[in-house]
Amino acid sequence: MSNPSSGKMGFALAAAAKAAGWTVDLVTGPVSLPEPAGVLVYPVVTAEEMLRQTDALFGPCDILIMAAAVSDWRPRVQAAQKVKKGATTMTVEFEATPDILGTLSARRRPDQYLVGFAAETEAIEQHALEKLERKNLDLIVANSVAGPQGAFGSEQNRVILLGREGWRQVLGPAPKTEIARALIAQLDQAMKNSSRIP
Repeated sequence: MSNPSSGKMGFALAAAAKAAGWTVDLVTGPVSLPEPAGVLVYPVVTAEEMLRQTDALFGPCDILIMAAAVSDWRPRVQAAQKVKKGATTMTVEFEATPDILGTLSARRRPDQYLVGFAAETEAIEQHALEKLERKNLDLIVANSVAGPQGAFGSEQNRVILLGREGWRQVLGPAPKTEIARALIAQLDQAMKNSSRIP
């Protein structure tokens, strides 16, 4: 199970963070994008691999931005060889993949800043705010992935930044590179001021 996420938003964020003078580690699933200059890239394939790699990098990091659209489900059984066509139907049982952001959030330091993304198809702000609270995040970036105007695969995006205590800001519609620069600028200023976006 997967989705048509291109990775463009995550790569744009990595490039913008590097341009802002950050040291950037980029953990990425399979994409067809050039690596951002000066960024350490860690390619992974499965949710389990992404959890292991982000967990290994999480300890010393100051800001974690989880923009990957990781699939929530995987087949319970994986075949070692090709499954030949025989019967006219097939039933595949699925199980949940690991909650990467939730796992890392549970052991965060007080001075670490956690940013999540919420790719939603409906009730975007409601679901994003629930995720912000459930996963103990500082900021969540909500965007729609519904229909042909959704964020998946597009060069454009429109996001809603939601912080604690009701803080809200809309960015876009704009190219993902512009959205990334604006978000990194906000985070960069907040860290320099040793403050939190409310």
